[in-house]
Amino acid sequence: MGENREAFIRDVYQPYHQDVYQYCLYYTNNIEEAKDLTQETFVKALHSIGSFQGKSTTRTWIISIARNTTIDFYRKRKFQRLLPEKWRREQVGDVVSPADLTEKGADWEVLQLALSNLKKDHRQVVILRALKDFSVRETAEILGWTESKVRVTYHRAIQKMKQSIGLDAEGVMFYEK
Repeated sequence: MGENREAFIRDVYQPYHQDVYQYCLYYTNNIEEAKDLTQETFVKALHSIGSFQGKSTTRTWIISIARNTTIDFYRKRKFQRLLPEKWRREQVGDVVSPADLTEKGADWEVLQLALSNLKKDHRQVVILRALKDFSVRETAEILGWTESKVRVTYHRAIQKMKQSIGLDAEGVMFYEK
């Protein structure tokens, strides 16, 4: 079993640890919970490595485990949102997408507040597509959806995020009075 663990660490843990941790952190907005969920993800992966059939990439497989682990965590804990439902940002600048938020160095809270206002499915697809750069096909595999559903859900989620941070459909700032 020692050889198998070394191979697992080399082939799965080392290349994908950061991806799993970031996915969990984006989802939970809590460093300690993200660390715990990352560890739990790799423990589950180690125990189920024998059942991995290679029908998807290792990255897609491990992120699927991370996704299921985070969902299970929230089901068990009956998570209550840490961030308020209603939120409006006074100044956002030229930011028009979640990827732009992170690229322009916008603070973590803006991104987390916008993500927290999304339904679970919308949040998952934004994290995978915009923040983790998975392709439509990879995202569909991780979520168990069709590629069409990924595209439609992603489009709707981006529109909701723009509304949440005070941008209209074209990315122009607006303020509610």
